[in-house]
Amino acid sequence: MTGSHPPATAPATTPTALSPTAAIVRYQVADAARSFAFYTERLGFQPGPTPRSPAFASVVRGQLNVLLGGPGTSGSRPMPDGRRQEPGGWNRIVLYVDDLQAMVTTLRGAGVRFRNEVETGPGGSQIQIEDPDGNPIELHEAPGRR
Repeated sequence: MTGSHPPATAPATTPTALSPTAAIVRYQVADAARSFAFYTERLGFQPGPTPRSPAFASVVRGQLNVLLGGPGTSGSRPMPDGRRQEPGGWNRIVLYVDDLQAMVTTLRGAGVRFRNEVETGPGGSQIQIEDPDGNPIELHEAPGRR
């Protein structure tokens, strides 16, 4: 592998505890077990350092920790003004991959939802997929990788 980003299938080192300087993203999900399976089986994440429960799971890929909070977790409670925290939106994590086309083929074969087709520009090629709850994930291949 070249470059500084691991491929999507690279094994991750699971930290024993979350560092205050760790990169952490929280995604709202409807089913923590289903989301845990998606991230570990489809995107090469490893189980995170936080114990799983029926309403919560965490996964890690390199230095990125993703908290998957389902209904009933403190991180999914409504805001004081009544707005509900829901999956989806356009902010997303970006996973660098060595072979975007191969990854797209594999994920399409597994029935993963895509938001768009591969877009290519001066910064490389990317495509957006959704986790089982509609949270976006961008898969990105740097220019000149192949």
